[in-house]
Amino acid sequence: MEEYKDELGDVRSRPMWDEAGNPVHNPQAEAARADLIEHICAMPPIPTALDALLEHYGVTVVAEVTGRSKRLVRDGSGQQRLESRSPRTNLAETTAFMTGVKRILVFSDAGGTGRSYHASLDAKNQQRRVHFLLEPGWRADRAIQGLGRTHRTHQACPPLFRPVTTDCKGEARFTSTIARRLDALGALTRGQRQTGGQGMFDASDNLESIYAKHALHDWYGLLATAKLKSTTLSEFQRMSGLELTDQDGVLREDLPPIQRWLNRILAMKIAVQNAIFDEFLTLVETRVSAAKEAGTFDIGVETVPVEACEVLSDTVIRTDPVTGATSHLLELSLTQRRKVLSLERVLKMASYEEQPLFLRNDKSGKVALAVPAPSHMDEEGHMIRRYELVRPLRSEYLRADRLDESAWEPVTKSRFSALWEEEYAADESQLVTETVYLATGLLLPIWGALPKEDLTVNRIVDKSGASWLGRHVHDLYVDATLEKLGVARKAQTDPTKIAAAILGGGTWKAPHPLNFTIRTARVNGSRRIEIVDAEAARIPELKAKGCFTEIIAYKTRVFVPLDGAEAIIVGIAVPG
Repeated sequence: MEEYKDELGDVRSRPMWDEAGNPVHNPQAEAARADLIEHICAMPPIPTALDALLEHYGVTVVAEVTGRSKRLVRDGSGQQRLESRSPRTNLAETTAFMTGVKRILVFSDAGGTGRSYHASLDAKNQQRRVHFLLEPGWRADRAIQGLGRTHRTHQACPPLFRPVTTDCKGEARFTSTIARRLDALGALTRGQRQTGGQGMFDASDNLESIYAKHALHDWYGLLATAKLKSTTLSEFQRMSGLELTDQDGVLREDLPPIQRWLNRILAMKIAVQNAIFDEFLTLVETRVSAAKEAGTFDIGVETVPVEACEVLSDTVIRTDPVTGATSHLLELSLTQRRKVLSLERVLKMASYEEQPLFLRNDKSGKVALAVPAPSHMDEEGHMIRRYELVRPLRSEYLRADRLDESAWEPVTKSRFSALWEEEYAADESQLVTETVYLATGLLLPIWGALPKEDLTVNRIVDKSGASWLGRHVHDLYVDATLEKLGVARKAQTDPTKIAAAILGGGTWKAPHPLNFTIRTARVNGSRRIEIVDAEAARIPELKAKGCFTEIIAYKTRVFVPLDGAEAIIVGIAVPG
């Protein structure tokens, strides 16, 4: 190549020709090409995933159900031989897997039609299937069909789905497409989201969601202000070929959409891909977490299994004047069994970490396992490291810089195990009662009147099989919702039920003129019962009934002592 200047004075390059019109070749480049070809030809060929599995485990262990009519296999001497396969071979391989003769099954689209590989109660092999989703392709309906082969009715146990990806972050582009199409197809075929994707994918896996689109705008802004470490604005425009700024050097209003941005990222070097995706996925995680904390995150229909469900009240909030269809606000008392994490599982989680943190809270005496959580990114482009504190009953997130300032202190593994077993034994058999409100019936005409702070749609299912489907209404917004719809709320008159609901984790809104709310809260890691929004003039009256106060962050808060809480709550809830 030779350099030249065009009519604008810019330096450019073009192929070089000699005086006879023949192209001039670079001998160094030709030698480098020859060396590279020689090196590549000396390397062993990369086998396909199917052949690699057969080579590693052997044909005596792996059952292959595909559309191949021939395959290369190794015999006992290590020599390869060509093996022919008939249509009956797939039937024999399926039988070998379902009877437990062969423990591994590999099937393709051709082998995933008309067959079942689930842990059927009629089959000899009833062990849990671990379904690795490898090379799912682009068609979501085919992916759902393949997943359904190992997850069916009349099975001993449901399977575990494991989508397989590499450490190349650009592969998230393809996984994202599958996640989006699976969820969309589930919404079309079943009338609800979440079920289509089988719960395999998290919200941050879908790189074409509204949260990812907003995160991309944040990424563009950080790129323009030189706050990213992965690349600079000029380098990114040169590598991607995307024009992000106008003639004045300001970000354009019509920035490239996320689909085009993702496709251009795939053409970059792996190291650059990974660096850019790390920052972008961090911004997506930040957006998703913010939506969850604000209560505006839409997860579709969420199924809530409970031990028992009792309808405390049924209020008709609207009757359609044409069809006569009604809308209801149900007050439900849910009894749920605590889901306690066993010591075996938490120690297995710790084994995956290089330096697990076994912690104990000096104030509450509770223990937790700290594992690295996805980082967040602030407006200045700084990474915010976080930990997930795994506890027997729940998990919570804590910033790494605040961990040293908290009451959590490291303990030995043996001490951690002993304390965890104590908490597990204390919480394993306990039942929790909670009062929730559910708007059911004809919801479309009143959808705008329901609180916008909570968009959760729940399906509550009890042990008897009865179910209630509707939109969750937080108890803090029940009065305002009924007022919008012109419905008078019936006052709760049974103080014993009020006390039981609050102690079980529920919330009670006191009627006029009290207007305060009694609910459970966590203060410094310990569970308390708090009276919120109590007037200052009523604090002496509440203290006379057994409550106490604390000044936290320059604000007086009123609490009910846990010892004798039921009697105090009954005394507060009694009219007059």
